[in-house]
Amino acid sequence: MLGAWAAHLSPRHPAQVIALGFASAILGGTVLLMLPTSRVGPGGASFLEALFTATSAVCVTGLTVVDTPVYWTGAGQVIILALIQIGGFGIMSFASLLGVLLARHLGLRSRISTAAETKSVGIGDVRRILLGILKITLLVEAITAVLLSGRFFVGYDRGPAEALWLGVFHAVSACNNAGFALFSDNLVGYVGDPWICLPVAGAVILGGLGFPVLFELRRRFRYPRKWFLTTKLVLPGTVLLLVLGTIFITAVEWSSPATLGQLRPDQRVLAGFFQSTMTRTAGFNSLDIGQLHPVTLLGMDVLMFIGGGPAGTAGGLKITTFAVLFFIVYTEISGGTAVNVFGKRLPRSVHRQAISIVLLAGALVVGATMFLMLITDFGLDRILFEVVSAFATVGLSAGITADLPSVGQVVLILVMFAGRLGPVTLASALALRSRPLQFEYPKERPLIG
Repeated sequence: MLGAWAAHLSPRHPAQVIALGFASAILGGTVLLMLPTSRVGPGGASFLEALFTATSAVCVTGLTVVDTPVYWTGAGQVIILALIQIGGFGIMSFASLLGVLLARHLGLRSRISTAAETKSVGIGDVRRILLGILKITLLVEAITAVLLSGRFFVGYDRGPAEALWLGVFHAVSACNNAGFALFSDNLVGYVGDPWICLPVAGAVILGGLGFPVLFELRRRFRYPRKWFLTTKLVLPGTVLLLVLGTIFITAVEWSSPATLGQLRPDQRVLAGFFQSTMTRTAGFNSLDIGQLHPVTLLGMDVLMFIGGGPAGTAGGLKITTFAVLFFIVYTEISGGTAVNVFGKRLPRSVHRQAISIVLLAGALVVGATMFLMLITDFGLDRILFEVVSAFATVGLSAGITADLPSVGQVVLILVMFAGRLGPVTLASALALRSRPLQFEYPKERPLIG
């Protein structure tokens, strides 16, 4: 009887396993951050402060309700760094192994296409995938840490130990798209330093591309015609969004004395590129986000909502989801009957999954935004920015998170958790629920538009 009851309660769906795993990591991190040794000063952190920080770290978001370098001790910062690494590696592992899980539940035709798309042929590839993720992650983090540590040591007269710690912390935070920084103003003090901004931006971009793309580039970089569809969508999509984001932010803020207007022309372009990169769901900022023009905030909302590549540390809808929607609209406008992308036809199940994810994500963002508007006096532009940043696990803040009431911070915690796990778990749930069609109802066309 007890065994049957336990079996009934145990998670059977991969989505449940993922959610419980991350919830456990958040709970463990919360307990550790509440210890007196984790906080500067007498006593430990409050439950809400620890829970918010642990959720933000595990979900690799970067939103904070306290000043990270001032509030947390060295031990607390090490705990945050460990949670970031666990969260980033966990998301990449779960998302990359999703193809293996799907390949065991789908029909033969879908199984073959899924295995080809994820470069996996069976459960025996689990070890290879995990080792590949680990190697790429550690390599990117190590290179970034060396560059940053050297710059802090040579350019800013930091001691060897301090320079190394700053380099390692920000390298891990950047590679995992977390955005936690050990400076009270984040990276505003280094807005014009390319030796700090570019390594951080590079690590963010690589982490946000996603493991399948990085793995394929390592194997077949010189053979783009043989790339899988995911890589063909993510690479040009990433470049396009980075360029458009840089142009947009730089143009709008060029003359603003509170942001880019105080910098040299080359530093303005660097800052614009850096902030465009951070909308790939990494919460570092070299400009005061609270001083940005409302139009800039709205444009960054769009970029954050789109997000980065799948099976990586980036959040948001993912570039592939947005690309699928774009080609669906393009096909409809051009009068096509099938959605074709780079010589491949997209299955109708992919259309439905993309539309479902976008509508559910939009409903979550709108609902959370409306609720926070009811309980606070902040304007729509700032609240929407904060909610989108939380959902897309970006971590950029207009400066209102710490001033939200407790219930508002709880809402952001739930949005961060749903935003981090939502697209992955929802995609798996929709794919695993697909069933062979036994019959069809007669067609009837309603009026559209």
